[in-house]
Amino acid sequence: MPEPPKPQLSRSRRRLVLAICCMSLLIVSLDNTALNVALPSMRRDLDASVSGMQWTIDAYTLVIASLLMLSGSTADRIGRRKVFTTGLVLFVLGSLLCSLAPTLETLVAFRMVQAVGGSMLNPVAMSIITNTFTEPAERARAIGVWGAVVGVSMAAGPLVGGLLVESVGWRSIFWVNLPVGLVALALTLRHVPESRAPRPRRPDPVGQVLVTVLLGSLTYAIIETSTLFAGVAVLALLGVLVYEPRRREPLIDLRFFRSAPFSGATVIAVCAFAALGAFLFLNTLYLQDVRGLSALHAGLYMLPMAAMTFVFAPLSGRLVGTRGPRPSLLLAGTAMATGALLFAAFHAETSTPLLFTGYVVFGIGFGLVNAPITNTAVSGMPRSQAGVAAAVASTSRQTGQTLGVAVAGAVLSAGLASAAAYTTEGFVEASKPVYWVVTGCGLAVLLAGAVSSGPWAQRTAERTARRLETEDAGVQATARASSP
Repeated sequence: MPEPPKPQLSRSRRRLVLAICCMSLLIVSLDNTALNVALPSMRRDLDASVSGMQWTIDAYTLVIASLLMLSGSTADRIGRRKVFTTGLVLFVLGSLLCSLAPTLETLVAFRMVQAVGGSMLNPVAMSIITNTFTEPAERARAIGVWGAVVGVSMAAGPLVGGLLVESVGWRSIFWVNLPVGLVALALTLRHVPESRAPRPRRPDPVGQVLVTVLLGSLTYAIIETSTLFAGVAVLALLGVLVYEPRRREPLIDLRFFRSAPFSGATVIAVCAFAALGAFLFLNTLYLQDVRGLSALHAGLYMLPMAAMTFVFAPLSGRLVGTRGPRPSLLLAGTAMATGALLFAAFHAETSTPLLFTGYVVFGIGFGLVNAPITNTAVSGMPRSQAGVAAAVASTSRQTGQTLGVAVAGAVLSAGLASAAAYTTEGFVEASKPVYWVVTGCGLAVLLAGAVSSGPWAQRTAERTARRLETEDAGVQATARASSP
C-alpha cells in the first residue's frame, strides 16, 4: 500500500527543521575549514610531512564520500531522523577522540570515526529538507540558506580555528563540535518528524565495497604516486560500471545520469569542490609557512573569500528559485576560473592587493555554485529517491574536495623537492601548476553549467523522471505478483 500523505508542517516548524539541518552542516563544514588553518601547527606538533597533513583532510572526506550513498539509501529505508541522530552521536564522539589523539596515525583514525557520523548528516539532512519543503520556489530558497551555511563555516572556520590555535592549541578545534552537535541532537529528537521512502531500497554490499575501493585507491594513488593503486582504481571503476546496472536496486543508480542536469550537477560538484580543496590547502600553507603569518592572521587574510561566499550563497538560492540554475552556474564558473587565473598567470601571492582580489572573486564564484548543484541534483527526481539523489550530489562534493587536496599536495611536494622550499619564489613556482588545474576546474563548471541548464537538458530530466517512475512501478508490481 502507498504511504499515506503526512500532514503539512507549519511554516515556523519547517523553518525550525531547516535550522536543525543547517546546524549539522555547520559542524561538518566548520570542522574542515578550521582544521585547514591548523595544519602547520599540527604538522609541527605531530612531526608530520605534507602528505601526512593531506591524510588528516582526505581520510575524513574520503570516508564521507564512500559512505554517503549508503547513508542516504539507509535513511530512506529505515528512517531519516533515526540515521540523522545516529550520525550526530558518532560525529560528536569522533570529535572528542580527535581532540585526545596522541599521534598522527591515531588522529587520522579518529577523523575516520568522525567521517562515519558525518556521512549520515549532510545527505540525510538534505533529504529531510527536500521532503519538508515540497514547493519548488520555497525549496530553492531553503537550499539557498543551506548553501549560505557553507559561507558561515568558511567565514567562522579560519577565524575560530586561528583564535583557538593561538590561545589553546589545535586540539581545541574539535571541542567546538561538541556543544553544537549535542544541541542539534536534542532539537532533532524533539522537533524533526520521522520520514522514510514509501518503498525501501535493498542494501548493495558489493556496490558499497566497489565504491569504497575506487575512491580509496584513487586517493592513495594520487597522494603516494602509486601506479599499483591507480590500476586498482581502474578495476574498481569497471566493476561499478558492469555490476551496478545488473542490480534491481543498486547503490549507484546509473539511470540518474540519463538526466543531463543531474550529470552536469555531478561534474560541477566534483570540479567546484576540487578547486576549493586545492585553493584552501595551498593558501593555508602559503600564508603561514611562507609569509610567516599566525593562524589567526591567516584566517583574517582569507576572510574576504569567506565573506563573499556567505553573501552570495543565499543570493544564488533566490536566483535559482526565480531564474533557474543557469545564471548562477555561468557566473560561478566565470568567477572561479578568473580568481584562480590571478594566481596561475599573475602570481597573486606576491601582491597583497591582487591576493585579496583573487580571494574575493573566487569566493563569489564558490558562493554562487552550491545552490544550483543541490537544487539540480534533487529536482526532477521522484521524492522516494530524494535521499539517494542528494547523496550522489554530496558524494560528488566530498570526492572533489578529496581529489583537490590530493592533487594539490602531490604537485606541491614534487615542485618543492626541486625548488627553494618554502621561499616565496619556490612556493609560487611549485604551486603554479595547481592553480592552472583550479582554473581548468572553473572553466569546467562554466561549460558543464551551460550544457546542462538549457531546454534540451530539461527535457532529458523530465524523460528520466518519467522513466524512473514507470520502471520502478513495474518492478514493484512484479515483486507484489511474485510474493506469496
